[in-house]
Formats: sequence, C-alpha cells, structure tokens
Amino acid sequence: MTEPAGAPVAVRHAEDVMGTVFSFDVRGGESGAVRRALDAAVAGLHRVDEVFSTYREDSEVSRLARGELAVADCAPEVAEVLELGARAERASDGWFSLRYQGRIDPTGIVKGWAAERAARLLAEVPGVCGVSVNGGGDVQLLGVPAPGRPWRVGVADPLRPGGLAAVISAAGVSELAVATSGTAERGAHIVDPRTGRSAVTDLVAVTVVAPRLTWADCWATAAFAMGSRAGLTWLDTLPDTEALLITAGDEVRCTGGLAARLG
Repeated sequence: MTEPAGAPVAVRHAEDVMGTVFSFDVRGGESGAVRRALDAAVAGLHRVDEVFSTYREDSEVSRLARGELAVADCAPEVAEVLELGARAERASDGWFSLRYQGRIDPTGIVKGWAAERAARLLAEVPGVCGVSVNGGGDVQLLGVPAPGRPWRVGVADPLRPGGLAAVISAAGVSELAVATSGTAERGAHIVDPRTGRSAVTDLVAVTVVAPRLTWADCWATAAFAMGSRAGLTWLDTLPDTEALLITAGDEVRCTGGLAARLG
C-alpha cells in the first residue's frame, strides 16, 4: 500500500492471538517508540488470553469457573471485565450475559475490551495521530490516519461473500468502534441467555457503531439475541450508538442516525 505524500508514517502488524487475528495500523509518532508500544500491546493481548481463555484449563477464568479461585485471587483485570460485563447485562435487561451453562464466561466482552485497551495504549505514544486495531473483524478507531482523512471501515455483507453491506466513516469524531455479531463467519455461536441454547432469530448480522468497542461488541451480541424488531427498538434508545441489522430475508434495518456514519 502506498501512502499519499506527506502522510504520517504507518506502522502495521498482524498478531495471531485469542483464537483470531488482531491487525494494527498506527499512524504518526517516532517509529521506535511506536514499535515498543506495539510490542507492549501485543504482549498484553497474549496476557489477556492466558488469563481469560475458557479453552485453557489453567487460565484464571477457568479456575474461577471451577471454584478454585475467588475473584480477589485473580489478576485485577478479571474484576474489571466482570464489572463491565455486569453493566452490559443490566443495560440489556439480561440479553447480554457473562454466564454460559451456569458458569462464568466473559468471552462475549473480553475481545472487544482487549482490542480497545490495546488501541488506547498505542494512542498514548507522542506524535501518534491515529490508531486502528481490528480484532477478528471488530474495530476500534482513534484519531485520524492523516490530516483531513477519516478512518473508514467496510462492513461485510453476510449474504454476499466478498461484498460490503456498508462503509462506516469516523469523520468528525475522535473515537469510533464497529462490531458485528452474526452467523456468517462462526455459525450459530450466539447464545440466548434465557434458554442457554443458540439464539434463533430472524437475523444474520448486527453491526453496532459506538465510541467504544467494549460496548459495541456487547450491544451487537445482545441485539442479535433479541431479534430484529426488539433489537432495533432497544439499540435506538442507546446514546451515541447506531446499528445496521440484516435479516435472513435480506432486509436491512437501521437505527435513526446511522446515515450520518455512512461514507
């Protein structure tokens, strides 16, 4: 990729971690300082995986779920994530849940939280003007990639592989996150917290646009479990939040202010 003349230096990296690929794009700043911060951000993601993975028998979250540890015995990040998840559960009237089959499972929040945290760490480097962190398709954007140019994110069309359903622009804002929940990439993996089984709705994808990826990720999951009618109604009540919902019948439904974010 060729950058326009005068554009800030771009440092890019891709890391296989947490069962997916995290892609980093950092604009501006002294390259050595950016590389050091990037190393720290990547190490932080691997640490998050060690602590929170439900696939590792020895992770703190797995041991917590088995009753071998108390929250107070875990890394401080565990209490932080559990509190954020509890807030999401209250805000969604239980449609987002930190439990799966009766056990603690922060999977639905930890990836977005970790990506947002990594992005904010990189944005603190002196001279950095823009940061994009993409964690498995969910993106946290901060600043701008170059003066007068906003970050833009393509939203994959779940019914037309290789196509785009929309392009989201971060024009006019200093932070924006885009998160999608659906069945196109991972099948029926979203759980209905009322039944403990896969959510059966008329939706194939929900994309949420909000300032913070921690919340955008949670809201997309909760809205998908609700279904298109209830999900859209609920999303329209959330401040600074817009969404695009696509049904299995190829209907596109949007929150009232989404048009301002398209571009």
